[in-house]
Amino acid sequence: MNALLLTVLICCCGLVALSFAWMRTRWVSGLEPGTDRMVEIADYIARGARAFLRREYKVLSVFVLCVAALLAAANWTQNGDVESSPLVGVSFLVGALCSGGAGFIGMKVATRANVRTTNAARTGLAPALNVAFSGGLVMGLSVVGLGVLGLGTLFLTYDHLFTSWSAERVVNTIAGFSLGASSIALFARVGGGIYTKAADVGADLAGKVYEGIPEDDPRNPATIADNVGDNVGDVAGMGADLFESFVGSIIGTMVLGTGFIAAFAGMDLPAGAISAVLLPLVLAGVGILVSVGGSYFVRVREGGNPQKALNTGEFGASLIMAGLSWFIIDWMLPGSWEAVTPIVGAAEYTSAGVFLAVLTGLVAGVLIGLVTEYYTSTSTRPTLAIAEQSVTGAATNIISGLGVGMYSAGFPALILALAIIGSYHFAELYGIAIAAVGMLSVTGIQLAVDAYGPISDNAGGIAEMAKLPPEVRQRTDKLDAVGNTTAAIGKGFAIGSAALTALALFAAFMQQAGLESIDVAQPRILAGLLLGAVLPYVFSAMAMSAVGRASADMIREVGRQFAEIAGLREGTAKAEYAKCVDISTAAAIREMIAPGLMAMLVPVAIGFIDKNMLGGLLVGVTVSGVLFAIFQSNAGGAWDNAKKRIESGLQLDRRKFGVQASGQSHEIGKGSEAHKAAVVGDTVGDPFKDTSGPSLNILIKLIAVVALVIAPLL
Repeated sequence: MNALLLTVLICCCGLVALSFAWMRTRWVSGLEPGTDRMVEIADYIARGARAFLRREYKVLSVFVLCVAALLAAANWTQNGDVESSPLVGVSFLVGALCSGGAGFIGMKVATRANVRTTNAARTGLAPALNVAFSGGLVMGLSVVGLGVLGLGTLFLTYDHLFTSWSAERVVNTIAGFSLGASSIALFARVGGGIYTKAADVGADLAGKVYEGIPEDDPRNPATIADNVGDNVGDVAGMGADLFESFVGSIIGTMVLGTGFIAAFAGMDLPAGAISAVLLPLVLAGVGILVSVGGSYFVRVREGGNPQKALNTGEFGASLIMAGLSWFIIDWMLPGSWEAVTPIVGAAEYTSAGVFLAVLTGLVAGVLIGLVTEYYTSTSTRPTLAIAEQSVTGAATNIISGLGVGMYSAGFPALILALAIIGSYHFAELYGIAIAAVGMLSVTGIQLAVDAYGPISDNAGGIAEMAKLPPEVRQRTDKLDAVGNTTAAIGKGFAIGSAALTALALFAAFMQQAGLESIDVAQPRILAGLLLGAVLPYVFSAMAMSAVGRASADMIREVGRQFAEIAGLREGTAKAEYAKCVDISTAAAIREMIAPGLMAMLVPVAIGFIDKNMLGGLLVGVTVSGVLFAIFQSNAGGAWDNAKKRIESGLQLDRRKFGVQASGQSHEIGKGSEAHKAAVVGDTVGDPFKDTSGPSLNILIKLIAVVALVIAPLL
């Protein structure tokens, strides 16, 4: 087998993913959507989601075309020593289109699957799980399919169309694909996060606290906007996030793999001298097939545990991928070899070491997910502690939640540190990069499990608004409860993969920029490190402030409708849902521009001042961003589930939760003082976990990939 045939087979794996996603889409679309009222509500949600993406992509299209032109122009006048090409602009354009396409496909199917999940829940839990998971699987397979197909096609085109190009020049030109994906991901995550949290915070405060009506009550004008937000934020946004990590880890590993070309020259390997360059693409392609196979293990019997079914598919796929990775690596790489790379210098490598690095990434991803589950689950001590503190008011609830978030950064940081040390020990910098690929190798099913959550959440909202029998809402609530846990695990996994991906891109940047080390004793490097460390805080402040402004507008609009629409509070008149959808949409589009431009322009400005200073910036933003993202995501998740714990109506007594100053025990549940305090905490945590926290994953990767793309010009 040669490199050409292997690349074609990789592209075929991408086509398999897209074909399977298309079949699942057809199956979901062919199911009965339910009653006329259910169809009407689902249509409101679908139209709102389409309207948002249409306006967002219209703005982004101008940005994408301008950046693509600038990249092409910057590389047009290169001298002979620069290993890049004006076609990096084409790669950027393709990456942006693939990322946007994956988000659009996933969101479109999610808005079809939500109402069909509700309808399936009318007959049982098992069919409802099957529909929700199928909708999520379309998102997952679209991401990995377009990622592998896009990268494989570009490599095939550049490597075999321009035969005079070196492998290093081919990979550097393809790096624009990752930059395109990162750009769309940042705006999708920030814009989607602002949208969903403006609607969610507005709906929660205006409905539960000010008006005293239940969640998802059709009388609340912000309810439809809230359900739309689940799709644009947690489906399209999360899909763009993991698409970026997926392709970024592959690109970083491919760049570092060019350092082995001289050592592999003349060896009898499947892809010849570029075997280490194509290895991450092969692992990603096989991961697609494993994800498709793992989806068949997600089954639940009536009355069974959906979490167990999802874990069986996800962890089963990870175990299968771990076993297959050994055979793939042993086939593609020699048993041992010596190589001299720009940063590491002379070192000895083994195929067993590369496999252990992949395994390290897989294990680290699972462990970070489990730690995240502990700190955010409704049944564990951290969230119970926050529920306790809610009895004495919102202030103690918030203090406790902040403490949980800070504690929760400890173990993931330790896991990542051990993963970095271990993967470097096994295969130097290439080991760190391939560990990120290992962590993301079964992204197809991991993202399916994550996207299942917002579909189930929407299904519950539709059941409530359509006034279906209580047992339907009970089934959707059971799916949604599991979805909250899978969403928290997904966010932890996304942060962990972002850290390793950023390190892979950082190592690739150092190789391309000719930096042998980063000396923090140098004033410019230390200045860059400090600037990088503060960027996540400034970025988060911009996102949080945007949510605050937009949610205030939402609350005022909800109050206006209750005051001016006769019969709305009594349920005899219909709310003006479209106006709330428009408030969230306009705010998201308006507010996403500034943080996005900051993330793009700062590394460029610093890089052209001093490439060593840019190296310091990358170190600072990675370390600060990862820890701050973990803190925000886990604090928000814990606040959310503490509220849900209180809503279950538990008895707070001296033995379990402590007492108020009077010394008496207090019933809690929806509408209680403890619940109101928990709603305030959850409202604070919402933009933490769904806007600024997840957006930091993309910030650190985007800055790293910008540095990598401009490295040949520095």
